[in-house]
Amino acid sequence: MFNRLALFLIGFGLVIIGFTYMIMYLNLMAIGYTFIDYLCFILKRIECLLSFIGLGFILLSFYGKGDKYALHI
Repeated sequence: MFNRLALFLIGFGLVIIGFTYMIMYLNLMAIGYTFIDYLCFILKRIECLLSFIGLGFILLSFYGKGDKYALHI
């Protein structure tokens, strides 16, 4: 149970970091980048890819196989 909680919290932290950088990089559109250029830029940045890795961790913590004898309240 604590493994799933830790995985969820790590994933949540990664999502927050990634989306924060994505929002900060939206300023690129103010200097003339198109939306396609923006998408290409954020897909090349590792800090933005952390959000997708974090989403994967969160989904894994939700849908992963749990402990056999875990107490479900």
